[in-house]
Amino acid sequence: MKRVRGAGDGGQAAGRRLAAGPALACALGLLAGCGAGAPHVGTTGSGTSYESVDGTTTTWAAGHRTGPVEVRGTAFDGTMQDVTAWRGEVVVINTWYAACPPCRAESGDLVSLANDLASKGVHVLGIDPVDDAATAQAFARTFAVPYPSIKDTDGSAVAALQGVVPVDATPTTVVLDRQGDVYSRILGAVDGPTLRALVGDVLAGPAATAG
Repeated sequence: MKRVRGAGDGGQAAGRRLAAGPALACALGLLAGCGAGAPHVGTTGSGTSYESVDGTTTTWAAGHRTGPVEVRGTAFDGTMQDVTAWRGEVVVINTWYAACPPCRAESGDLVSLANDLASKGVHVLGIDPVDDAATAQAFARTFAVPYPSIKDTDGSAVAALQGVVPVDATPTTVVLDRQGDVYSRILGAVDGPTLRALVGDVLAGPAATAG
């Protein structure tokens, strides 16, 4: 596996850099090494902690990207989802859960992107490590979400993503290039124009090569 590179050795960070904020990951048991001193940033009405960050975006130039990402699992509608089936196309992966305020805030931008760019070969996939099917599907109906989400209560999909690129907050959005490598990562709620620009950069890039 390639080493994950930070902004100092091949990555470029846009906006204010943040210290890693593992409050949600610790609460969900998704990361090893979570200590009692992990910051508690906010809570939902149900008491679930979430990480509120400012949409810090990091991109990696060709030759400095980690991957390929191999995330797979069963979606809430019962279908099997596997990002390796989309090699040669652009993939946007978003971690979320229904009671997370920034997840709700960003949903319109993700839905709009998925609807507008599906014809160009852009795939959007959610990963929900918290909700049961009824809750996740109610969220999808409320926000007219057209793309699938993996039911990840065992943490396997998040772990597969975390093994390639740090996922230190929920929501986190990762854009994969046509090779399945990590082009960019957004910690916190996405900004619609920024996400579209990132996806546009990958769409305009070179086609995937065999290998």
